[in-house]
Amino acid sequence: MLSRLRITEIFYSLQGESSTIGKPTLFVRLTGCPLRCVWCDTEYAFTGGEYWEMDDLVAKIESYKPQHICVTGGEPLAQKKPCEELMKILCDQGYSVSIETSGAIDISGVDSRVSKVMDLKAPDSGEMGKNLYSNIEHLDQSDEVKFVIMSRKDYDWAKMQMDQYQLAQKTNVIMSPCFGEINERELAEWIIEDNLPVRFQLQMHKILWDDAAGH
Repeated sequence: MLSRLRITEIFYSLQGESSTIGKPTLFVRLTGCPLRCVWCDTEYAFTGGEYWEMDDLVAKIESYKPQHICVTGGEPLAQKKPCEELMKILCDQGYSVSIETSGAIDISGVDSRVSKVMDLKAPDSGEMGKNLYSNIEHLDQSDEVKFVIMSRKDYDWAKMQMDQYQLAQKTNVIMSPCFGEINERELAEWIIEDNLPVRFQLQMHKILWDDAAGH
């Protein structure tokens, strides 16, 4: 039996975050997630979706002639084996591929050609206990760790993780203010004051399209 994946949506837009921000990107949003972060903006991807056979899905992706492909969710690695298979196929075909993952599921099986954008969940997310810190061993300078910051407590916690795991030496670090929950300028000023080796990042897609699905 051929592999298949449950897909919530496939759409072409601009990447709103990470190092490829602003780049035209094809998003393949997989259905399902074992986490329930309080600030989640893709709850519609927890359930539902449509099953796609692998060959049909790859053909659909190819029809967009994408510059870059982002596999996202939900949590795409909740469908671990077929998700990893899809990314390997796309890399074999020469596409630039990234994955957005929660950091709660083992990433060691992700193809080394895929750029991994991995969250570490801060305390106010409600899901800090799901962080799988062994994943840090599988990150390099082509990957990124993202902290979504809701409060000063989250910020101080993120700084401690950076120190403990030497994150800035291993990979790229992003700090993003939780949309609508913290003053963006305040977070920017904390980063400047501490001279943190991170990239401050607003979610561009929310500014442009007001958090609408499919953007």
